[in-house]
Amino acid sequence: MTEPKAVVEHFLRALENLDIDGALAFASDEIVYQNVPLPPARGRAAVEKQLRLMARFGTGFEARTHHIAADGPIVLTERTDVLRAGAWEAEFWVCGTFEVVGDEIVLWRDYFDWTTFLAASAKGAGRAALAGARTLLERARARGQGQPSHG
Repeated sequence: MTEPKAVVEHFLRALENLDIDGALAFASDEIVYQNVPLPPARGRAAVEKQLRLMARFGTGFEARTHHIAADGPIVLTERTDVLRAGAWEAEFWVCGTFEVVGDEIVLWRDYFDWTTFLAASAKGAGRAALAGARTLLERARARGQGQPSHG
């Protein structure tokens, strides 16, 4: 049997690799997943649906774990989660609670500040828009350099 802390670390690593099947291998059939205060997803099928939806729209995920502690089957994490979708990126603080029974996660509950998440999302959208504008300007300059000047 794997220690609960290691189960959570493997689970988060699979999510970072966008390996939904690998992450779900650590999930109990009765897992409960909740981003507080949203309603919980109950059961592996409901959690799988949420994870696949996130993976479909996202191009990357990173869980920068700052602290992780285990007390029996309960594992607590303090993390900075990074969500990516193309040029958009949002970094925000998360506190996660996991309950591990055997080698399976039966509870995964993440707490984060919604205002911070929305601000990070807006900042990421702004950076993505600026990157897109820079690309367009560079392309326009490149086209303009290849044409004779009219004067």
